[in-house]
Amino acid sequence: MSETVSNSEKQAQEASYRELHRPASEFDTRDAYLENELKIMKPRRWGLNLPGRDFRFEWEDLVPAIAGTIGITVMYSAVMAAWAAGLSEKWDHINLGADFAIQVVRVEMLIPALLFCIISSGFINPRANLGGNHGPMIPLIGTIALAGAHPLALAILIGIFGLILSYFKGGSKLVNLTSSGVAGGLLVFLGFMGAKSQIGSLFDWAGGLQAKHSLDYSLGYVAFAILLINVIIYAALAKFGKRWLAIPLCSIAAVALAFAFGAGLDLQFTTAPGIPNLNPVYWWGSTEHGWQLGLPNMAHFIASLPFAILAVAMWSPDFLGHRIFQELNYPKGAEKVLMDVDDTMTTCSVRQIVGTAVGGGNITSSWGTYMIPAAIAKRPIPAGAILLGSLCIIVAVIGYPMDITVWRPVMSIALLVGVFLPLLEAGLQMVKDTTSSQAAGICIFASFVANPVLAWALTMLLDNNGLIGDKERPKTLSFADRIVIPTLAFVICLAAMLAVGMIEGIPAFL
Repeated sequence: MSETVSNSEKQAQEASYRELHRPASEFDTRDAYLENELKIMKPRRWGLNLPGRDFRFEWEDLVPAIAGTIGITVMYSAVMAAWAAGLSEKWDHINLGADFAIQVVRVEMLIPALLFCIISSGFINPRANLGGNHGPMIPLIGTIALAGAHPLALAILIGIFGLILSYFKGGSKLVNLTSSGVAGGLLVFLGFMGAKSQIGSLFDWAGGLQAKHSLDYSLGYVAFAILLINVIIYAALAKFGKRWLAIPLCSIAAVALAFAFGAGLDLQFTTAPGIPNLNPVYWWGSTEHGWQLGLPNMAHFIASLPFAILAVAMWSPDFLGHRIFQELNYPKGAEKVLMDVDDTMTTCSVRQIVGTAVGGGNITSSWGTYMIPAAIAKRPIPAGAILLGSLCIIVAVIGYPMDITVWRPVMSIALLVGVFLPLLEAGLQMVKDTTSSQAAGICIFASFVANPVLAWALTMLLDNNGLIGDKERPKTLSFADRIVIPTLAFVICLAAMLAVGMIEGIPAFL
């Protein structure tokens, strides 16, 4: 009997995805079908993956694709506006306006979407998550520009450092050395702070409508109404196991409520259809057009260096949070479709260099507004990545949808229900006992004192040495895992932050 079971298991392991696939009608529930799909997939790493043979498109793939498109349009717009403002303030000869920002956003949504969403993560390596936006770096972009950094120099350095780290499998090593308590605390902090920020932004938007449009009455209550109704919608979706529908449904509800309460006048369609200039020489060739900076020189690389180190140092906790979402939502036996941290780091590094070289200005990291909804919807990377890349290209060419995605009610609600609330929930799920709650508490406290990246590095060092959390944990780790690697991570993060002035009360060294 055991020999028969062993032979059947061996045959299942050797069988292809196409041979193991069963139609949804053979399963009792949709969830059972989706979980079986995750278990039988065998993605080819750096090979050709084809629809039908290696994966399938399901209508659930539209949800992370739509969520990712909304999220990335919002993030790219914020990044390019920050670059334009910072560079215009730093250099007298530079005057970059709203039209510049829109055109660069379009460049970022066209070329990287084709190369790294559709081709790379869709067909070549479905275990590498898409290269999206490095959200925690957005507040620093003004500082980066004023420090004399050059977007292309920064991109080259980030790409080189990321490729080195991925080659030595440093990303996966750091992820494996982060306990559930530390990871849970990090996710709770990021979820809480992100939710607080978006709620505040929504109330600020609603409160400012009266003065902005010279109204005789206040529309401050609109934000409360939007949040209240969306809390109810989100709770209902959670109860019925349909949280993956949160972004489209809650975004639609936000738009409907905004119009119902008279706030629709704030939505204006100004981005006409078009295709940006895709010639790299136009963007970087001189100081008269494009970024108006010309090619980077040695001074630009030196000014960009600490920020590049910081960006790559912040990748590991970012990647960790996204992979955790898959682990929490995927069934056992679906390990083959979990995102590979090192492959994702490779993709992000190449995408960073290529995307900026053709005229972009994004700072790249793992695409959270895609991965989190995809994990909740129990979908693997490839099909959604192809749909997401296609949607980004369509939105960039048509133009007008960009105005909707960056409208405050849509932007804040999409980020709230698609990213920050799921982050908060996942973090709470990971804190299961006294030892993990202690590590999580210290991580949250340290995040408030400094920032989440330094807090992650510090609590990982303390946790792996038994000073907090599980006292038995150090016995299972080597000397390098306990001391060398966590200490290096902490020292590198601290040095980079001191260099660029990220520690409160301490002026930048550079």
